[in-house]
Amino acid sequence: MAARAYWQGQIKLALVSIPVEVYPATKSGAAVSFRQIHEPTGKPIRYEKVVSGVGPVDRDEILKGYELSKGNYVLLEQDEIDAVKIESRKTLDLIQFVDADAIDVLYYEKPYFVVPADDLAEEAYAVLRDALRQTRKVGLGQLSVRGREQLVSLKPCGRGLVLEVLRYADEVNKAQTYFRGMPEETADEDMLDLATSIIEKRTAPFKPEEFHDRYVDALHRLIDKKKKAKGKRIIEEVDDQPGGRSGSNVIDLMAALKKSAGEAARKPAAKKARSPAKAPATTKRASPAKRKRAG
Repeated sequence: MAARAYWQGQIKLALVSIPVEVYPATKSGAAVSFRQIHEPTGKPIRYEKVVSGVGPVDRDEILKGYELSKGNYVLLEQDEIDAVKIESRKTLDLIQFVDADAIDVLYYEKPYFVVPADDLAEEAYAVLRDALRQTRKVGLGQLSVRGREQLVSLKPCGRGLVLEVLRYADEVNKAQTYFRGMPEETADEDMLDLATSIIEKRTAPFKPEEFHDRYVDALHRLIDKKKKAKGKRIIEEVDDQPGGRSGSNVIDLMAALKKSAGEAARKPAAKKARSPAKAPATTKRASPAKRKRAG
């Protein structure tokens, strides 16, 4: 393979060892990066290492410090830090298996493709892949690479295996911290039926190539305009209000859901009716917009 392996070693399942190579499954997208430029000269801005009251300093005078309190640091030499790094191991021991849906999506960080290192490893590789698929389990282990120990999962993906780096528990915020104030009562059944019908009508296979970063596309268009303008300033007009409107109206949720459901699957007979839709029968308090119309 032309790509450089992120890790090479063996996956160990009890007494069975499978030589594998691990490659990144993702790559950087079409992000647009910028440099800060000094306008009078057109030269890029550079940064220097400086100390307040001293000025620029040499790199060999710089240590790393861990802040104990405001302005109080423990200083560490680079060789002291290097001595603490975990020695990279060539074995990923699958020490536990869990149900495929047992790992919360918040823990997944980055995926990698796992491929057999040689022809001799293919049979054992296929056995592990199919065993995970048949049992619907995910393997867990810890991978030591580049001085760090990472928690990883292993699961089948098509004809191969995917290794995913997982976050540790102390790297994930607790959901209840943010959702504690949410109401416990269930949604209105009529509204829920309308919402689910809209979701079902708009359900389709996921095709990632159909989605684009519109911000990046707009930046490229602006850069192309700038090149054609030969460096002249270009100021794009931006609408302050989303959708070009001067404000937002309070919309009745049930009416909005009904309208959305009707647009998703409009019946021929509906074209004949031109009179305003009646408000849905409900004992709930009317919205401010409705009260205003009623007055």
